[in-house]
Amino acid sequence: MTTVVHDEEQLLRARLALASEVEARCVVLSSRVVEAFLRVPRHPFVPGFYREEDGVHRPVRAGEAGWLREVYADRVLVTEVEGVHAESAGAEGVVGAPTSSSTLPSLMADMLDALDVRPGDRVLEVGTGTGYNAALLCELAGAAEVTTVDRTGPLVAVARTRLHEAGFEPTVIRADGVEGYPAGGPYDRIIATCGVRRIPRAWLEQCAPDGLIVAPVLGAIARLTKLPNGRAAGRFLARPAGFMPLRSGGEAGTETPAPTRSRTTATGPRVLDDPGFSFWADLHLAPTVTRHGHTLHDVADGSVARSEGPATVALGGPRDLWHTVEAARQSWLAHHRPRREWLTVEAGPEAQSVRYTAPAGTTVRWVL
Repeated sequence: MTTVVHDEEQLLRARLALASEVEARCVVLSSRVVEAFLRVPRHPFVPGFYREEDGVHRPVRAGEAGWLREVYADRVLVTEVEGVHAESAGAEGVVGAPTSSSTLPSLMADMLDALDVRPGDRVLEVGTGTGYNAALLCELAGAAEVTTVDRTGPLVAVARTRLHEAGFEPTVIRADGVEGYPAGGPYDRIIATCGVRRIPRAWLEQCAPDGLIVAPVLGAIARLTKLPNGRAAGRFLARPAGFMPLRSGGEAGTETPAPTRSRTTATGPRVLDDPGFSFWADLHLAPTVTRHGHTLHDVADGSVARSEGPATVALGGPRDLWHTVEAARQSWLAHHRPRREWLTVEAGPEAQSVRYTAPAGTTVRWVL
């Protein structure tokens, strides 16, 4: 293993390069967000990450060749796989699903810009992760105003230490993110770095009137304003976004059953690779349906649909889930391929929905 020593000048150049790349990749970005990326280093929060090679996640650690270049690139860095942090992994690597990562910096910038954090705003972050985003929030709002929560004890402890060593002292709490953190509320701004289907009720309750909530909903970034009546409403950012789902206490994984039959389809699985359509398709799926790539699984009745080629879909269970994708495709094309930023989202303690209103005034509505 080759150990590379990086001096302060190299680190500064790397930070400048990342800030420039972030600014170039975002259509509109406030100068305050760009300055935050200039001032807050990323490398203290990602001393190790994984590279995936043939299904095996192999660790890359601080000081190794290529580490600094990748840390300061506009890319997602997987930092934990199946609960094993990259710093603790053996050289042979880890096989499994990523469980924590450092988000794509340009996506972080878009979300922070949408959050419109101002000095003195009280901020709640759900999903501490590495602590890097919390550090950026501290730069924008002031560390005393930032609360960040995550459900994983060791991850929270490490993030708290790294934030302290980097000169930031936000409130770092181990908590179930779906419950927010009522002791620190109400919050002027709430941001989530984990995906949800619905805005949790606790976030609505803990958001101050006229406050903002920015969170990944069904693979798109929703930006909602808290209304005087206790509800929140807003739109989606244009940029697609994939985040690990919010994990809550008591959840258990469900194994996807094997398909038992197949049929042909004119709507092949590659349509779900189109980020414009995939969001529209997800809106049509029942809340009990999970989608991983080209596989759909309804945990309620065990129905499954999985791609087996460009024109073949394998099915299992009592229902044909691929019919939903086919219907969604026809609807999307009939409405002239609406973009996610044209849709509105409304969230209340009981009901939540997404709407698309066509130029002619007709409305399509989905309940989340």
